[in-house]
Amino acid sequence: MTAPTVLHVGKYFPPCAGGMEVFLADLIAEQRSQGINAHALVHGDPLPDDPPWLHRVPVQGTIIYAPIAVGFRRALRRAIQALRPDVLHLHMPNNAVFWALTLAQARTIPWVVHWHADVVASSIRLAVKLAYRLYRPFEQAVLEQAERIIATSPPYLQASEPLAPWRHKCSVVPLGLTVQPPAPPDSSQQHAHPWSANSFKLLAIGRLAYYKGFETLIQSLADLPEVELVIAGEGESRAALQSAIRSITPARGTPRVHLLGHVDDTLKYALLARCDVFCLPSRERTEAFGLVLLEAMSQSRPCIASNLAGSGMPWVVTQAQAGLLAQPEDPASWAQAIVSLRRNPALRTEMGQRGHQALQQQFSMAACARQLHRHYATAMPDAVSQGRPRDVLIVIPAKDEATTIGAMLQQLHEAGWKDVLVIDDQSTDGTGDIARAAGARVLQPVLPVGAWGGMQAGLRYGMRHGFRSVITMDADGQHEVHEITSLLSARAQADVVIGSFPERASRMRRIAWEWFRRLAGFDLRDLTSGFRLYNRQAMAVLASHQATMLDYQDLGALLLVRRAGLTIQEVPVSMNLRSVGASRIFHSWLSVARYMAATTLLCLARWR
Repeated sequence: MTAPTVLHVGKYFPPCAGGMEVFLADLIAEQRSQGINAHALVHGDPLPDDPPWLHRVPVQGTIIYAPIAVGFRRALRRAIQALRPDVLHLHMPNNAVFWALTLAQARTIPWVVHWHADVVASSIRLAVKLAYRLYRPFEQAVLEQAERIIATSPPYLQASEPLAPWRHKCSVVPLGLTVQPPAPPDSSQQHAHPWSANSFKLLAIGRLAYYKGFETLIQSLADLPEVELVIAGEGESRAALQSAIRSITPARGTPRVHLLGHVDDTLKYALLARCDVFCLPSRERTEAFGLVLLEAMSQSRPCIASNLAGSGMPWVVTQAQAGLLAQPEDPASWAQAIVSLRRNPALRTEMGQRGHQALQQQFSMAACARQLHRHYATAMPDAVSQGRPRDVLIVIPAKDEATTIGAMLQQLHEAGWKDVLVIDDQSTDGTGDIARAAGARVLQPVLPVGAWGGMQAGLRYGMRHGFRSVITMDADGQHEVHEITSLLSARAQADVVIGSFPERASRMRRIAWEWFRRLAGFDLRDLTSGFRLYNRQAMAVLASHQATMLDYQDLGALLLVRRAGLTIQEVPVSMNLRSVGASRIFHSWLSVARYMAATTLLCLARWR
């Protein structure tokens, strides 16, 4: 794939402080060094030293953290016209990306959505909860339009309710950081911090906001007299934090918590280099990843982070083996973790070294940019980007099929089938790598999707990329490649064509099929065949949210197709009998009973 032109739509850009802003700046710098023509459109007043690839749009006001820039839509339209980008890379949460929904030019470009965080409907901030009711329909429309969605950690993806309907096109790419060398001693910074010489030095960095949980960290120091905390950052919670500091400071005593205010990058890294432990006590999933943890690792500092369910914070610390976890909003748990590290200097050193090594190996910006480049390739197939019409896409759901997938893809290639998509469903044997090496496009869902989830992901991919038909095949080699023409020969007469091979049926399978035929009224001989052709009309029906809820793709999909008034035709095909082992569905009487019970309910539930 040639290097694409990418237009990033972000919220802000440095010198505006924030994890998303730091990440976007580092990402674009790395992408441009790798040859990608990356540009950014963000909020803010243009600065004299802005590079030509950075476009800022002035903001007229802010409503509940959302910048309002009346010129953003016009700026986006002009950027698309001038750059003709191959990919729109939309960074969310960010209300500015909604303008892309209103531009015809934008909707012709593949979208990659970078999901930095959910908009958490906070129980603390009622205004956020109310505003999200207006935000959510537009958010979901963007996700529906997106070709690929990038989450930043597996736990966050799994816990994200807004992403749940779209997991078939989600992948995890951890945030990266441009590795900073350890900050050298700087005499000019020696007195820029208020830590006492012999104190145990804690550092926290972030906007002084309700979700950061700094109150918990402050309260944990109440009975730790030799521990001092510096909090770098500014925000609306300063007064509340000052009150918390007074509550743990003895009368006429010296405060042991210091609010340093905003700091520049030079001072930030100097503070990180001098602290004993870095702390991130956030209490809501608004803290989705914790990029500042990587900044601490760049200076070989051990970390304590909130063990917050559904956030990426504990995953980052655990993956890197770079620190300890403490319970959110639990001062006693935080005090215990602080004491543990204070008493064990060797452990602090070891954790700091592990974190620095993990940053270089797992969380570098170079690795992040390379992974994103692969997702651009998936979102922007070469034939589509060159304007050629598409006809047939072969979709192969696969799980641990390393022994067969390579030979099968070679047969497809030799037969002239170039558009092949493999849905690698959590394989542990290298199936995806083999398929990619054989020239197939590979989607690798982070969470298990099952056979039907994989097929539906392929149908949606085919819809999105303009294919007239999708043919689904199993990956175990039982379907003969030369029989694809048999399916194609019937597509002019039917919306769904099923490749029938009833000879494979065991006694249990025949019993189940007969029951399904009587119950559903289908005059078909091979109800569970995964060798099928779907045209555009059938693809649209089976890409719907209703179809997502079906687990049994064989019968449920056919019921949906029939309900939509579409036609189904069966054609006889041959199969590779040597590859047909025991049925994956009907392998015991118990499995037959369970399967028949579930599909009976499916047939009887609101279908007539």
